[in-house]
Formats: sequence, structure tokens, C-alpha cells
Amino acid sequence: MEMNSINWLAVLVAGISAFVVGGVWYSPALFGKAWMKDNNLSLEEIKKGNAAKIYGWAFILTLIAAANLAMFLQDSPEKKTDLAWGAIAGFLAAIWVFCFVAVHGLFEHRSWRLIFINGGYSIVALTLMGAIIGLWR
Repeated sequence: MEMNSINWLAVLVAGISAFVVGGVWYSPALFGKAWMKDNNLSLEEIKKGNAAKIYGWAFILTLIAAANLAMFLQDSPEKKTDLAWGAIAGFLAAIWVFCFVAVHGLFEHRSWRLIFINGGYSIVALTLMGAIIGLWR
């Protein structure tokens, strides 16, 4: 693995994109209300959380995920990474994530709606991250 072949600006933008997608995905306009209901959370309880810690770690973790995906998407003699392959690889990685989100959700007795909300975010975010990384090769 050659770290100097990774476009770190693409990794940063991909990480930011996942963070932004999460903000929209879990907003009241999309799935935020359903997510809160299925987690038995109120807006007041959400506001009690340490926002700096939650958003800070969420941002760091999306950057780590983007860097990890970029490492998987390094060009090989058999395959050159482009927009299409980046998006496909991101989607395929998201299938792994979705499966484990579902496994956790099943053991936690979560609703299928919540499993699809959380897993769906992973699919959208990782597909977009792969597309961004693939586009900037």
C-alpha cells in the first residue's frame, strides 16, 4: 500500500460529504423524527448530549472511513479506479456495514425501520464517498 498515491484532499471531501449526508439524513425533514421515535428519544434528550464530543467524533470517524475506503480503492494493474468503480466499491462496502447494522439491530430488538434508517445512511454515505474518491484519481 502506497500512502502517497492516496488523494488526501479527496479523502477529506469524502469524509465531509458523509458528515453532511448524516446531517441531512437524520434531520427532521427526512428520517430524524422516525429515528428519535424508534430510539425512544426526545429532542430535549438529544440536546442534553455533549454536541462537541458527538459531532467531533462523528467527523473523525467519517474521515477514518474515507481514508480506509481510499486505501481499498488504490489503483492496481488490473483495475483503475474511476467514478463508477469508486461508487460501486463504496456501495459494496456499505453492504457489509448494513449487514452488521442489521445484526446489531436484531439483537438490540430494534425495529426494521430503524435498521433501514441507519443502514440506509451507510449505503448512501459510502457510495458517495467512493464516487468522490474515484472521481479524484
